[in-house]
Amino acid sequence: MASLTLPKHSIPSLLPTQTVSPRHSLFSHNLPIVSNSSQSQFYGLKVSYSSSLSIPSSSSVKGSIFAKVNKGTAPPSFTLKDQDGKNVSLSKFKGKPVVVYFYPADETPGCTKQACAFRDSYEKFKKAGAQVVGISGDDPSSHKAFAKKYRLPFTLLSDEGNKVRKDWGVPSDLFGTLPGRQTYVLDKNGVVQLIYNNQFQPEKHIDETLKLLQSL
Repeated sequence: MASLTLPKHSIPSLLPTQTVSPRHSLFSHNLPIVSNSSQSQFYGLKVSYSSSLSIPSSSSVKGSIFAKVNKGTAPPSFTLKDQDGKNVSLSKFKGKPVVVYFYPADETPGCTKQACAFRDSYEKFKKAGAQVVGISGDDPSSHKAFAKKYRLPFTLLSDEGNKVRKDWGVPSDLFGTLPGRQTYVLDKNGVVQLIYNNQFQPEKHIDETLKLLQSL
């Protein structure tokens, strides 16, 4: 699992120390309330605190939110290893729709929920003639354990070093420190027809993706 060191007291509004009423909390239904312990699970990342790291400036944050891949364009190709250690190229899927979803990390609450939602709707994706591919920076052995534990019937690819994520311009979250959750739908010609980003409602990726696929 990915880990991150954050400064003490640097983002108090995002890491509350008291229970917040769902009526007043923006992320209350999806984001676990964090205690004042030294480590916490923050929706896709293990977070620990120190006094040595500063939050990126607003200019660096602004530069992290613009995607390089846009609707109506063909994204950069790639070749990555799957959960079995085999090389898989994006070109392999040409000729049929493909759903490529980038997620922060295996075994985190939001990513597990998202993967299981794709699993539960997998027959609908097959009926639409589409392939599903998940990508994160975890290594193949992590993907293999993740896929086995949750009986995931689709391909997971290992983007170690996050090169493909950078090439595609997947935006980050939490001041640029948390790998973003973004889904792309490519048609049978390899052209992007949908880009959907929502870090805190992972199940929405499945809903929005199916809506588009069923309209193609």
